[in-house]
Amino acid sequence: MLATSRGISLLLALAISVLVAAFLSLLEDATPTLLLVAGGLSFSASYLLISITLEFLVFKEIGNIYALLEKIQKKELSEIKKKQSKSSVSPLKNINEVINSYAMARQKEIETLQKNAEFRREFIADISHELKTPIFAAQGYVHTLLDGAIEDKQVRMKFLKRAAKSLDSLDVLVQDILTLNQMESGVIKFVFSDFDLKELILEVIEELEHKASKRQVSIDFKFEADKNYITHADRGKIYRVCQNLIFNAVKYNHEGGEVKISMKTQKNSIQIDIKDDGQGIPPEDLKRIFERFYRVEKSRSKKEGGTGLGLAIVKHILEGHKSKISVSSTVGKGSIFSFSLPLAKNPNPEGVAKSESGPSK
Repeated sequence: MLATSRGISLLLALAISVLVAAFLSLLEDATPTLLLVAGGLSFSASYLLISITLEFLVFKEIGNIYALLEKIQKKELSEIKKKQSKSSVSPLKNINEVINSYAMARQKEIETLQKNAEFRREFIADISHELKTPIFAAQGYVHTLLDGAIEDKQVRMKFLKRAAKSLDSLDVLVQDILTLNQMESGVIKFVFSDFDLKELILEVIEELEHKASKRQVSIDFKFEADKNYITHADRGKIYRVCQNLIFNAVKYNHEGGEVKISMKTQKNSIQIDIKDDGQGIPPEDLKRIFERFYRVEKSRSKKEGGTGLGLAIVKHILEGHKSKISVSSTVGKGSIFSFSLPLAKNPNPEGVAKSESGPSK
């Protein structure tokens, strides 16, 4: 390419010097020395200018375009780097930047598609495994009964109850999957009203009292009796958030452990902290615990039950309230889950405020 640019520069410079010499030869007082000097100077100047122009404004940019197109052809888009656009007199450089931008956009699309494909593979594998457990359990009990065990009344009732329990677990899993998909697609609407968050948490604690007592786990709820804890949110969905977080704090705590729930009012919000003194969550798992079906091994063993979708649903519900769930944990000492909700501006807990609805995301 360099030889090509020099060749073109040489031919053009030679043509210009010949034209200059021919034009000067028309003058009466033109001497051979003058013609020679004028031709030499015009040749040198033309050669330098044309060579620099072709090399830096044309052939260099064409070379960059070819290199870029070659990477695109070989699908080596990851090697393409984003360049900062600068004003240039060369239209070829602008073309190069357009192609580069196109390649970067394609690279992002490919990365997104790859992530989506990986997510779909993981999701299908996860959901297949989750569905397989209750289906196979119920199937085993039913087939055992059909093979003759149905004649034994005691065995029949025992196996039917176990099959029913497995089918109930399957129903809960399917409902959770549908709920999560509806939230992500914005089908489920939020109905906001004013309610007392303190009373809601007390209801959840009362519901989980039996579960906690079975594991000898105490629940300590701290709040200030004279403070206002009226929030403006979707009561049913916030109930599910608190129910899930407190249930997990009891479930993954150690025998005889303690769950501490605290509420703090700030200027325009209420912060809720739910702390357990269980096994804690390893740092490498903290960023993934809100993913679908993700469980932390050992401390979040599948033997404990559950669908693995609870925290994912919690995350989407709070995002629908323009809030976020945060977690801090120390292995061997426990975890703290925190979120906040807005304080109601004009508290009206007795009656529902004017209906508001919006997508979950």
